[in-house]
Amino acid sequence: MSFYINNNNPNKPGPICGNATNGLCEKVLIETTKVFDACVSKETEAGLVLTVTNFTPANPTLPLTFISAENTAGGTTTTSNIVIDRLETAPNYANVSLDVTIPITVYYRDANGVLGQGTSSITVPKNVILFVPQPAASPVNIVATGIFSSSIGTFTADNTFTVTGCIEIVLKVVAVVDILVPSYGYPVIPPCQAAPTTSVCPGVFERPLYPTAIGGQQRT
Repeated sequence: MSFYINNNNPNKPGPICGNATNGLCEKVLIETTKVFDACVSKETEAGLVLTVTNFTPANPTLPLTFISAENTAGGTTTTSNIVIDRLETAPNYANVSLDVTIPITVYYRDANGVLGQGTSSITVPKNVILFVPQPAASPVNIVATGIFSSSIGTFTADNTFTVTGCIEIVLKVVAVVDILVPSYGYPVIPPCQAAPTTSVCPGVFERPLYPTAIGGQQRT
C-alpha cells in the first residue's frame, strides 16, 4: 500500500473532489522559498568551445571522436555578475543581467575505440526584465537552472571540442519567507506491509508520526 495504491483514506495527497474547503482545520506557518517571477529562454548556439578536463579513463589516445555532451546530472547551475537595474517607470520591475554557468559532461571515443567522458562547462550571459520585489529583511536572489544538449561536435585540440548545442535556462526571482497557508492537517501514512502480530518495540509503534500541540496555542 502507498498514498496511491489501494488507499481510500481521505487524508492523502491527490486531486480534490468536491468542496475544497472541506477538511480544512488550521493555518500553518511554513518557511519556504517563494518564487516572485520566472522566465525560460531556449536557444541553439553554434561554435561553442568546450574545454574538457577530468578525462575518464585518464590519458585517452588522440584524436578523440565527439559523441555527445549534456548538462551534468546532479550538477549545480551557478550565477555570477548579477546586476539588478530597476526601471524608473516601473519600480517593481528591473533589467536583470547575469552570467549563468552550466556544468557539462562530454562523451567521446578515443583513437583506440575506448569510450570515455570528461567535464566541462559553458557560461551564458543573460539580460532579461523580471519582477523584483522591493528590498526587505529577507534578501531576494536570482537563481538559474540550466539544461544543455549537443550531438554535433568536432575535436579541435588536445582537450577541446567545438560543438553546436541546445541551451535552455530557467531564471527565477526567489526569497526565503515565512508564509501562512491553509492546511488539512497531517496525512495518514499507509503501511508498506502488514504490521507484525507481536511487537518487539513496545511503545514505539504507538507514537504519532508528527508532533501535536494539545490544548491549543493561546495564552492569556
